[in-house]
Amino acid sequence: MLKHFGKYIMFMGSLVTRSESPRILFNRTIDEAILIGINSIFIVAIVSTFIGAVTCVQISYNLTNAFIPRSTIGFMVREMTILELAPTITSIVLAGKVGSSIASGLGTMQITEQVDALEVMGINSENYLVLPKIIAALLVFPMLVILSMFLSIAGGFVAGTLTNALTAQEYITGIRDAFIPYNIVFALIKSVVFAFLISSISSFRGYNTSGGALEVGSASTAAVTQSVIAVLIADYVCAQLLL
Repeated sequence: MLKHFGKYIMFMGSLVTRSESPRILFNRTIDEAILIGINSIFIVAIVSTFIGAVTCVQISYNLTNAFIPRSTIGFMVREMTILELAPTITSIVLAGKVGSSIASGLGTMQITEQVDALEVMGINSENYLVLPKIIAALLVFPMLVILSMFLSIAGGFVAGTLTNALTAQEYITGIRDAFIPYNIVFALIKSVVFAFLISSISSFRGYNTSGGALEVGSASTAAVTQSVIAVLIADYVCAQLLL
């Protein structure tokens, strides 16, 4: 465990040594942002919408006390979405999609000696291949989390009104009740932390792949597993420190 952690720290340090030109890094970052962000919008939209819808329906099912206003459903959907569901569930989904893609891509480049070719040409392969992925993830993840928040709350609105669990006005009253703007900031801070963990761990696992195609699959699986565990641990730590 400590051996791998030490290698991870050294790997992160190598990202900022012998840096490529800003223009090259900028272009690489834009390309990675498209791969990480644009290609993930559909899965994030589907998951977020149905999570919001299911949350609204289940809260409505359990809210049987006649003294509790139905607008509480909208309030609870908003709080659960912003504080936990949007940043954490979205990051776990992206750990499976983006993390495995990063690990398998770098692993394939490693076993086909493309990384060695970059080193022979005098290019710092860690800086050229990995740093743009991490920067792109740090930029794109908060945007996807904001999209997830909006779609999840919208999904709850549609589900609540279609099932007659509450009226549109009650839902809107609930999501506007006792709103704390800091919760948005908290969610975005978590998304940045999760983005760094997922992109760096997946890159580390993929970059250090050796062997053949079987090892690439193992590295991809390990990247997803370790990223999800890191996200859950970081979620708890952020909640303790920031709330």
